[in-house]
Amino acid sequence: MSQTVSQSEPSQLPTADELGFDPGALREQYAAERAKRLRTDANNQYQEITGQFAHYNVDPYVEPGFTRPALHEELDVVIVGGGFGGQLAAVRLREAGITNFRIIEKAGDFGGTWYWNRYPGAQCDIEGYLYLPLLEEIGYIPKERYSFAPEIFAHAQRIGKHFNLYEKACFQTKVKEARWDEEAGRWTVTTDRGDAFKTRFMIMSSGPLNKPKLPGIPGVGNFKGHTFHTSRWDYDYTGGDTTGGLHKLHDKRVGIIGTGATAIQCIPHLGEHAQQLYVFQRTPSSVDERNNTPTNPEWAKTLKPGWQAYRNRNFTALLDGVQLEGDEVGDKWTSPLKKLGELLNSRSSDISGKEKALLAEIADFQKMNEIRDRVSTTVRDPQTAQGLKPWFSQWCKRPTFNDEYLPTFNRPNVKLMDTNGKGVDRVTEHGVVVDGVEYEVDCLIFATGFEVGTAYTRRAEFGMYGRNGEPLADAWAEGMRTFHGFLSCGFPNCFHMGLTQTGLTANFTYMLDNQAQHVAQLITQVNSCKAKSIEPTPEAEAEWVKLVAGPNMMTNYQNVCTPGYYNGEGTNEGQGFLQAIYPHGALAFYDMLARWREQGDFEGLIVK
Repeated sequence: MSQTVSQSEPSQLPTADELGFDPGALREQYAAERAKRLRTDANNQYQEITGQFAHYNVDPYVEPGFTRPALHEELDVVIVGGGFGGQLAAVRLREAGITNFRIIEKAGDFGGTWYWNRYPGAQCDIEGYLYLPLLEEIGYIPKERYSFAPEIFAHAQRIGKHFNLYEKACFQTKVKEARWDEEAGRWTVTTDRGDAFKTRFMIMSSGPLNKPKLPGIPGVGNFKGHTFHTSRWDYDYTGGDTTGGLHKLHDKRVGIIGTGATAIQCIPHLGEHAQQLYVFQRTPSSVDERNNTPTNPEWAKTLKPGWQAYRNRNFTALLDGVQLEGDEVGDKWTSPLKKLGELLNSRSSDISGKEKALLAEIADFQKMNEIRDRVSTTVRDPQTAQGLKPWFSQWCKRPTFNDEYLPTFNRPNVKLMDTNGKGVDRVTEHGVVVDGVEYEVDCLIFATGFEVGTAYTRRAEFGMYGRNGEPLADAWAEGMRTFHGFLSCGFPNCFHMGLTQTGLTANFTYMLDNQAQHVAQLITQVNSCKAKSIEPTPEAEAEWVKLVAGPNMMTNYQNVCTPGYYNGEGTNEGQGFLQAIYPHGALAFYDMLARWREQGDFEGLIVK
């Protein structure tokens, strides 16, 4: 991102005077803000929720004391995870004629992230017409353009009922171990309910957004007031529900740690009702316009068969940087790319690659200047406004979209505690210390997200043992190793879904559906060959790992980003959210898989 063009080259770049800002000065400011936040402990700055913190991972939405008889079954497939990924895997298996499967889910119902996230204001930032899967198959149209959590959770339940998935689900059940039996050609999966499943195939779809993480702040376990994580929201304490109305906080001093996507949505409700709200911030989020609207029934009547897949492909292509005539969605996700298109269209066609990269940077600067100007025009106090301005590029951190967050800081009972990139000093028995000053609170809320950047094997929460008893944790000790993101050498018949060296796009459900269709077709092909097992060759796996570990369209971009889970907390060691992905974009990845399947020769795989 910090490229320059030689003065001897004829430049097609706009000058600082033409732009109204100096790109060089912005680069320097971004670098200074990044430097403030770099830490040597990277992901180790977060505590695992075990021991005294184990209660943060308890399911508050089920009645205690649940029991059921243990199951001992011979299955074709065990699906681990009952979020949209697991449901899509089940639906695509059913379409392929595979019905002898079980879904194992630790929660009390389907929904995944949307089972856990019931905090006030919880909403999806991706348009509901894109995000809610299987809309055409079920015949449902979302109520609003951007769906709130209750509608999304209800849709997961709707999928479960429509496709008869409830009869296949084992809820409130955790996998204890999965072990490969070479002679039988099966996995033995045991659970904390005493189940023992012998299955030909496993599909891992436990997802990255289910296990809460806590910051490793000194003294975090000493606080004597009330505390909870946003993914386990305590309405008994706050009152209200997902729509707000937190009336029990009227006499409470509340502190919230974190200003990411979740905090952006719940802070307006906390600010409306708390006697005093302290927002403890290390890095501000980019907050763009939401502009939510109810679904127009006349528009819905115009939709033709295949509309959702077409809309998703259009959206994904634009985010991949493909220049298209039409933008089906036309929301703020793609607006930076439109700015780049405008800059390119006003230049000659012989523009150099270096200049095109610099124009992309300028378009990004323009977009983020808009975001920062929005803060200035919305937040009245200049010091607070300055603290809320994000000094990084658009895709350095998870973009957010909200129309109530910034105005909340105009309330007299809401105070931004900006820590200038350092984070809070420590937590005491009665409050939070920032820059040596203690702020007493009655309630401390952790809006610190889920474990995303930690090891996949840690997030799975159980041991997996492949050929010769090798633990997956050992095989992936230096990082994930897959072929196409799905299969690993030494772990036959075990498919991984999610953020697994794959083609990544902003709409996870579109990514998961493409993955589910691929897995279902692979299992069908293995069955048609009457084969016992499928796994990659060591060479194919190594080649794929090398490909995804190499440069991709986000590599240079993320190298200069402020630390976060996108770039492995600034380490750039290949463990971040936007690292170790297919380098040519999501659509190119899906198209590559389709061509690979059409070959029909299982290139890179051992099928026997």
